[in-house]
Amino acid sequence: MKFKFKYLLFKKLYIYFCFIALINIFFSTENIRAKTFAVSDIEISTPFEINFDKNDIIDQGFIKAFNYLILSIVQTKDQKKLKSISLGLIKEMIETFSIKEEKFINEIYYLSLNVSFNKKKVFHLLEKKNIFPSILIKKKVLLIPIILDEYNDEILIFSESSFYKNWNSSIKKYHLLEYILPSEDLEDFNLIKSNSKNLENYDFREIIQKYNLEDYIITIVFKNNNQIRVLNKIKFNEKITFKNLRFQNLTLNDEKEIKEFTNKLKTMFENYWKVKNQINTSVKISLTISIDNNNNLEISKFEEILDDIDLIYDFYISKFDNKNNIYKVIFNGSPDYFLKIMKDFDYEFDTQHLVWALK
Repeated sequence: MKFKFKYLLFKKLYIYFCFIALINIFFSTENIRAKTFAVSDIEISTPFEINFDKNDIIDQGFIKAFNYLILSIVQTKDQKKLKSISLGLIKEMIETFSIKEEKFINEIYYLSLNVSFNKKKVFHLLEKKNIFPSILIKKKVLLIPIILDEYNDEILIFSESSFYKNWNSSIKKYHLLEYILPSEDLEDFNLIKSNSKNLENYDFREIIQKYNLEDYIITIVFKNNNQIRVLNKIKFNEKITFKNLRFQNLTLNDEKEIKEFTNKLKTMFENYWKVKNQINTSVKISLTISIDNNNNLEISKFEEILDDIDLIYDFYISKFDNKNNIYKVIFNGSPDYFLKIMKDFDYEFDTQHLVWALK
């Protein structure tokens, strides 16, 4: 009788713990494998003809959305490796899509599409192509563009400079950097003018601090006949880097040259930002983490944060008991970098044992 009672008690406890675990899995981790890259407002238009096929238009939208994604997370030097990706492979990476808007105007069909790509599948494709992607992080950055015409001994800033006036004229949807140009402040104007003979060493601190932006780019274009030298002082993530460029047979005297020149600089800045946020998908470490399972809200919050971190390749509950959920976390980086990222979310761990316990 006592044995039967213990058996029934054990059975009820087992069912209870299974129920709790299933709640955690179905309600907290149902999106573990649904981490996505969302590409919004992809616009396609085509004449409405006899052979019109809406599915073909949607397929064009899928290709365009994938290309936008690649332009955002892959450096220019690697983008050519992905030119021949088939539509079928692109479709395999799509998690969801929705038609935001469709309309007919003057016998033209217009379609606006939202597409979500499975991050794990995208990363797997890039890894096979030996491409290291970057975390998709958009950033506001202060840009101070200056032209120093050495031949005519003059400095061009703000609206005096075609460089300044045209910079934001060709920003693309896939660009990660949003440029904030300084306003035409007379005090700033005089500061730059007074330091025109020593611009390479001037720190621009008085101007930068007015804009409350952590990151900035100071671009000084030294123009001399048909040769252009560019000094770029770039501050990203608290680190300052200098990049020098030279262009031959360039005068910047017409709109076409200015556009090509600014686009080359934007591409260089975009690539540099991607390098700063690169993911080495070939490095995968397995971390084992224990978290108290008595608080479902805390578990949900923890999993949502893991789900949002691009450097986390995968995570799942490997086992559980009446006190803890034990997670396996596959991370593209070092253990120290994982701890640093999680600390930004106010999570700290006891790392004295193989299984890290969430404090």
